[in-house]
Amino acid sequence: MTTDTLQQLTDMGVAVWLDDISRERLTSGNLAALMRDQHVRGVTSNPTIFAHALSSGSAYAKQVADLALRGVSVDEASRDITTYDIRWAADVLRPVYDASDGVDGRVSLEVDPRLARETEKTIAEARALWWLVDRPNMFIKIPATVEGLPAITQCLAEGISVNVTLIFSLQRYDQVIDAFMAGLEKASDGNVRQLASVASFFVSRVDTEVDGRLDKLGTPEAQELRGKAAIANARLAYELFEQRLATPRWAALAARGAKLQRPLWASTSTKDPAYPDTMYVTELAAPHTVNTMPEGTIMATADHGKLHGDAITGTYEQSRQVIAGLEALGVHYDDVVQVLEDEGVQKFEASWTQLLDTISSEMHR
Repeated sequence: MTTDTLQQLTDMGVAVWLDDISRERLTSGNLAALMRDQHVRGVTSNPTIFAHALSSGSAYAKQVADLALRGVSVDEASRDITTYDIRWAADVLRPVYDASDGVDGRVSLEVDPRLARETEKTIAEARALWWLVDRPNMFIKIPATVEGLPAITQCLAEGISVNVTLIFSLQRYDQVIDAFMAGLEKASDGNVRQLASVASFFVSRVDTEVDGRLDKLGTPEAQELRGKAAIANARLAYELFEQRLATPRWAALAARGAKLQRPLWASTSTKDPAYPDTMYVTELAAPHTVNTMPEGTIMATADHGKLHGDAITGTYEQSRQVIAGLEALGVHYDDVVQVLEDEGVQKFEASWTQLLDTISSEMHR
């Protein structure tokens, strides 16, 4: 069976999510087929994914034409288009949500990335999107910027489930966990039991940035560390996840019925053809995690992915040695993760602008 590896992942507590959404996937039944055949248990979206979907094919043409006739603004049109897809996907995923007691079966929609540095506007947009989609099995994606942290807390306190995105550093992840727990502490008991959250730790972009710096050094020591930074960083994030679960603070929340904020490995397709195409799946397999993959990575994992059990527990000292080795070569962790956060926000802003430009062009034909 081509799905054995994906079944093994599911059995060990790794939720396989699809890192893509489009109207075409929904109308064709492709998402339902991936759930049935490839054990897909959730969906993530981002501005880049929507920009690509809108610029490919004609699946959105009728809705865009109607929006143009109504004379709505481009910003309002973008909300109508994206929330339509998210609502539909949430309905397709609802059986998984019900069967997993609300842990999986989730679909994510990101707030306008132009608001990433504005706390109050992020909260207001999150409320609007939560109301527009009106499905319990959705996540509002909020970037883990400094300004995003209080927005995460406030949204959770109000009963809005959150996917915290664009996490690159261990320090920021620690702050994200604090923001998550603070939100649950402020939430009503009823909301605590219904809330869910994931913390999206980006993977391949770390190797892309670090490997570029190592290649400039060009030494044998630098070459030896290529392709190791991203996995080491994610594994240390999982160690932090375990440490924070072992605290009285989490024990008190768990006693109220709170669900774990699972680490989610994002950007898990390898960008360097020298690396195995399933590397960020097999080497980050561990209980209580989510791996959100493009369809190509899902199919590659089903076809030839080789698991070796829990790939994270027990690797922490080795992972620290990788980070220390990079520091010794002048590839400084704090600088790398700051560059990646800044670039991440900028790239999503650019994709959102592309999305709005595409909608505007289609509306004014």
